[in-house]
Amino acid sequence: MDAQSHNAALAELRAVRDEIKRTRAALAKLEADRDQRIVHLAAYGKAKAERIAPAAGLSVADIVTLAPTLAPESLTAPAPAPASETTPPLPESDALQSGPRPADAAAAGPAPQAATAAPPTPGNQMPDAELPAAEGIPGEPVPDRPAALDDPRELPSIPEGTAGDGWFSHTPKLLSQHPNFTQQARSTVFLDTDTGVLVHRQQTHHLDLSDASVAAILNAVFHVLPEGVERIYITGGDPWHRDADRYPYLRDAVAAWLNAPTPGWRTDTGRGRDRMAGHFVHARNPVGRYQRDNADQHVEIRSVGEWFDVAGADPATVRDAFVLLWQALRRHWDDAVIMGSPSQTGRDLWTRTIPQRGQHADGFPVLSEELRGLLHATAGQGRNELLLPPRVPDQLPQLLEYDRTFAYAKHTWKSPVGTPRRITAQTFAAWSEKEQTRALYGCGHWQIRVTVPDTWNHVGILPAPASGDRAWHYPAAPGTTFTTWAGGPEVHTALTNPLAPWKIEILDGILWDDGKPLDDWAKKLKEAWTNLSAQAHFQGDPQQARAAHLASRAVRSILLYGIGGFAQRPRMVTGTTPRTAERDVPPDAEIIGFDDELITWQKPTGFSRDPNAHPEWAASIWSGARAALLTQRHRDDNTYAGALHTAPGTVVAFRTDALYLTAPQHWPHHNQPGDYLLKGHLAGPVTAPTTEEELLALRDAGRTALTQNGGQA
Repeated sequence: MDAQSHNAALAELRAVRDEIKRTRAALAKLEADRDQRIVHLAAYGKAKAERIAPAAGLSVADIVTLAPTLAPESLTAPAPAPASETTPPLPESDALQSGPRPADAAAAGPAPQAATAAPPTPGNQMPDAELPAAEGIPGEPVPDRPAALDDPRELPSIPEGTAGDGWFSHTPKLLSQHPNFTQQARSTVFLDTDTGVLVHRQQTHHLDLSDASVAAILNAVFHVLPEGVERIYITGGDPWHRDADRYPYLRDAVAAWLNAPTPGWRTDTGRGRDRMAGHFVHARNPVGRYQRDNADQHVEIRSVGEWFDVAGADPATVRDAFVLLWQALRRHWDDAVIMGSPSQTGRDLWTRTIPQRGQHADGFPVLSEELRGLLHATAGQGRNELLLPPRVPDQLPQLLEYDRTFAYAKHTWKSPVGTPRRITAQTFAAWSEKEQTRALYGCGHWQIRVTVPDTWNHVGILPAPASGDRAWHYPAAPGTTFTTWAGGPEVHTALTNPLAPWKIEILDGILWDDGKPLDDWAKKLKEAWTNLSAQAHFQGDPQQARAAHLASRAVRSILLYGIGGFAQRPRMVTGTTPRTAERDVPPDAEIIGFDDELITWQKPTGFSRDPNAHPEWAASIWSGARAALLTQRHRDDNTYAGALHTAPGTVVAFRTDALYLTAPQHWPHHNQPGDYLLKGHLAGPVTAPTTEEELLALRDAGRTALTQNGGQA
C-alpha cells in the first residue's frame, strides 16, 4: 500500500465511522419513540404487559420497567404480615440446638407450584432438559443476559401442620423402573466446520461448507452420505458463533443460527420414546433438530463440548474416543448405547441398574411435587466463591490449584430412599444425642439457624441465600447469624470441624432411610473411568492415548451430568412463533430474539412427569462434595485434606470441586475419586483476582506453568 491508497483508505474509514454515528443516533431515536409508544399504550385501562411485549420486541420485565402500572398484581401486592412465633425455644447444647421456625420463613409458605404448560402455539417447542442447569455445568462461565440484582432471597419453608405433612409423600404412579426396551443407536458423524473434515466410521471426507450455516452443513453432509445420518457432532469451529459480533448476547447469535432458513428441512417435531423436539438454545453447546420435508428423515446437530473439551483434537481422534467409550461401557452394560448427551446416557444407563427382583424391584418412587420444588429452591450445587482482599493479600505469594479427581463419584455410595419423614424442631429436641448424631450422619435436608463462632477466622462453612436466583454465599464473619437449608454432611461439618463448632439450631428437616440406589451405577462408571485412564497413561500410540483420555473425560461427564439430570430442574421451553401470529406468543414468555419472520421466546413450564426425577439424590451428593472441599479424611494415610486444614488467609477461591490456595499442601493423591490433585502452580507475586474472569486467566496460566515445569510445584 502506497501513501495515496493509505489516505484513501483512511477517508473510507472515516466515512464508515460517520455512518456508525448516524446509525446509532437513528437507533436511539427509534428506541426513544418505541418507549414513548409503550408508555402511551400503558395508559389504556385494559393494557397488559404480555400483549405489548411481543409487539415491542421486549420482555415483560422491560415493559413493566417502562410502565410500572402494568406490573402483575402478584408482584405489587403487599407482603403478608409476619406470623407470630408460637413454639417456645428448646434448650440444647451450646453448638447444636433445635428452635422455633423463623416467622419470616413460615410466612413464606410453600415452594412455588410448577407452572402448567400453556396450550400449543404455532412454531416449535423443545424442553431444555438435556443439559444440567448452568450452575451444574463445570468449565467456563457462559456470558449471557446479566442477572438481576435483588435483595437476598428468602428461602421457602414447609408449611405448618397437616398442610406441610401432606408434602411427605410420593407422586402417584410415577416410578423409576428398569426399562423393558432396548435403546437404539443412531448413525453418527464427526465434523470440524473450520477445516471441513468429516469422519464417518472409518472414512474421512472433506466438505465445502461455505458459510457453515445449518443449511450448508446439512447439504454437504447429505451430499457425501446420501443414505443419511441421524447425529452430527461438531468437534471444532463453533459455527453457531459465526455472527456473534452482530448480537449483544451469545444466546441471540445461537438462536439466529439455529432458526435460519434451511430449504428442504424444517424444525423436528419429535419422534420415538425420547420425543425431544425443536432446538435447544444454549450459548456454548446448543442442539439443533431438523426433519426433512415430506420424509421421515431426522437429524440433530450437537456440540461435542457437551462431553469433553476437545482441545484441538481432530474429528478422527474424537470418533476414536467415542468408540473407546462405547467399548468401556459395554463391559458393564451389554445393552449400553451412547445417546446424544452425557445426561441422557447417564440416566439411561442408571435405569438399567435398577433391580428386577428383590428390594426396589418395583422401582424408586418420585417425591411429591412440593418436596421437589423445595429441594430445587434450597439445595444448591457446586461451591463457587472468590475471596477478595482484605480476606486475602492484594499480592499473593503464589497461586496453586488443587482439583478433586472425579469428585462426585466419591459421594454416590449412600443416597436417600423410601418415604421421607418430617423432623420438626420439637421432634429433634426430644431425641437423645445419639439419635441426633445418627440423623445428621444420615440422608437428610435441614432448615437451620446458624451462628458463626465469635473466634472464627477461616472460610465459611454453610451456604446462605444471596441476591439473584439460585445464588449462594458463605458467611464467615464472627457472630453472623442467618437461616438457611443444608444437607447433613455440611451440618455435621459445621458441628465437628477441626477449628471450632458452629452453633446450629434445627428448625425443620426432611429425613430419609439410607440406601444405595446409585452405588452399582457409579461403581461401573468408576471402573470404566479407571480403565480408560490407564489406557491413556500406558498407550504407546499418541492418538489412541489422546482418545482414551477424552473417553475417560466422557465417563466423568456421564456421571456428573447424570447426577444433574436427577435434579430435574423446572423446565424452560424455547419456541418460535411467526411474526404474523404475535398474539399467540405465550403470555408468560420472555422474548429472546426476533427477525422479519419469527419471534423466538422462552418460558418456564414447571416440573414434568419425569419418572427419573430424584432431586434428593443430587442434593445429597452435592452437599457431600461441598463438605469435602472443607474437610475429608484419607483413612489409608491417616490424614485430612480440605480448606479447613490450611492456614487462615491462604484460601483464594472455591470452584465446584477445586481449591485455589497461596501455600502448597502435601495431601495424598492415589488417583482415586475425591483425591486432591495439583493441577496448576503460578509463582508469585500474583495480583489477587477480583473477578471470575481474572481467576480463570490465572488458572490457565498456572496450569501452563505447571506443565512446563514437568508437573512439579
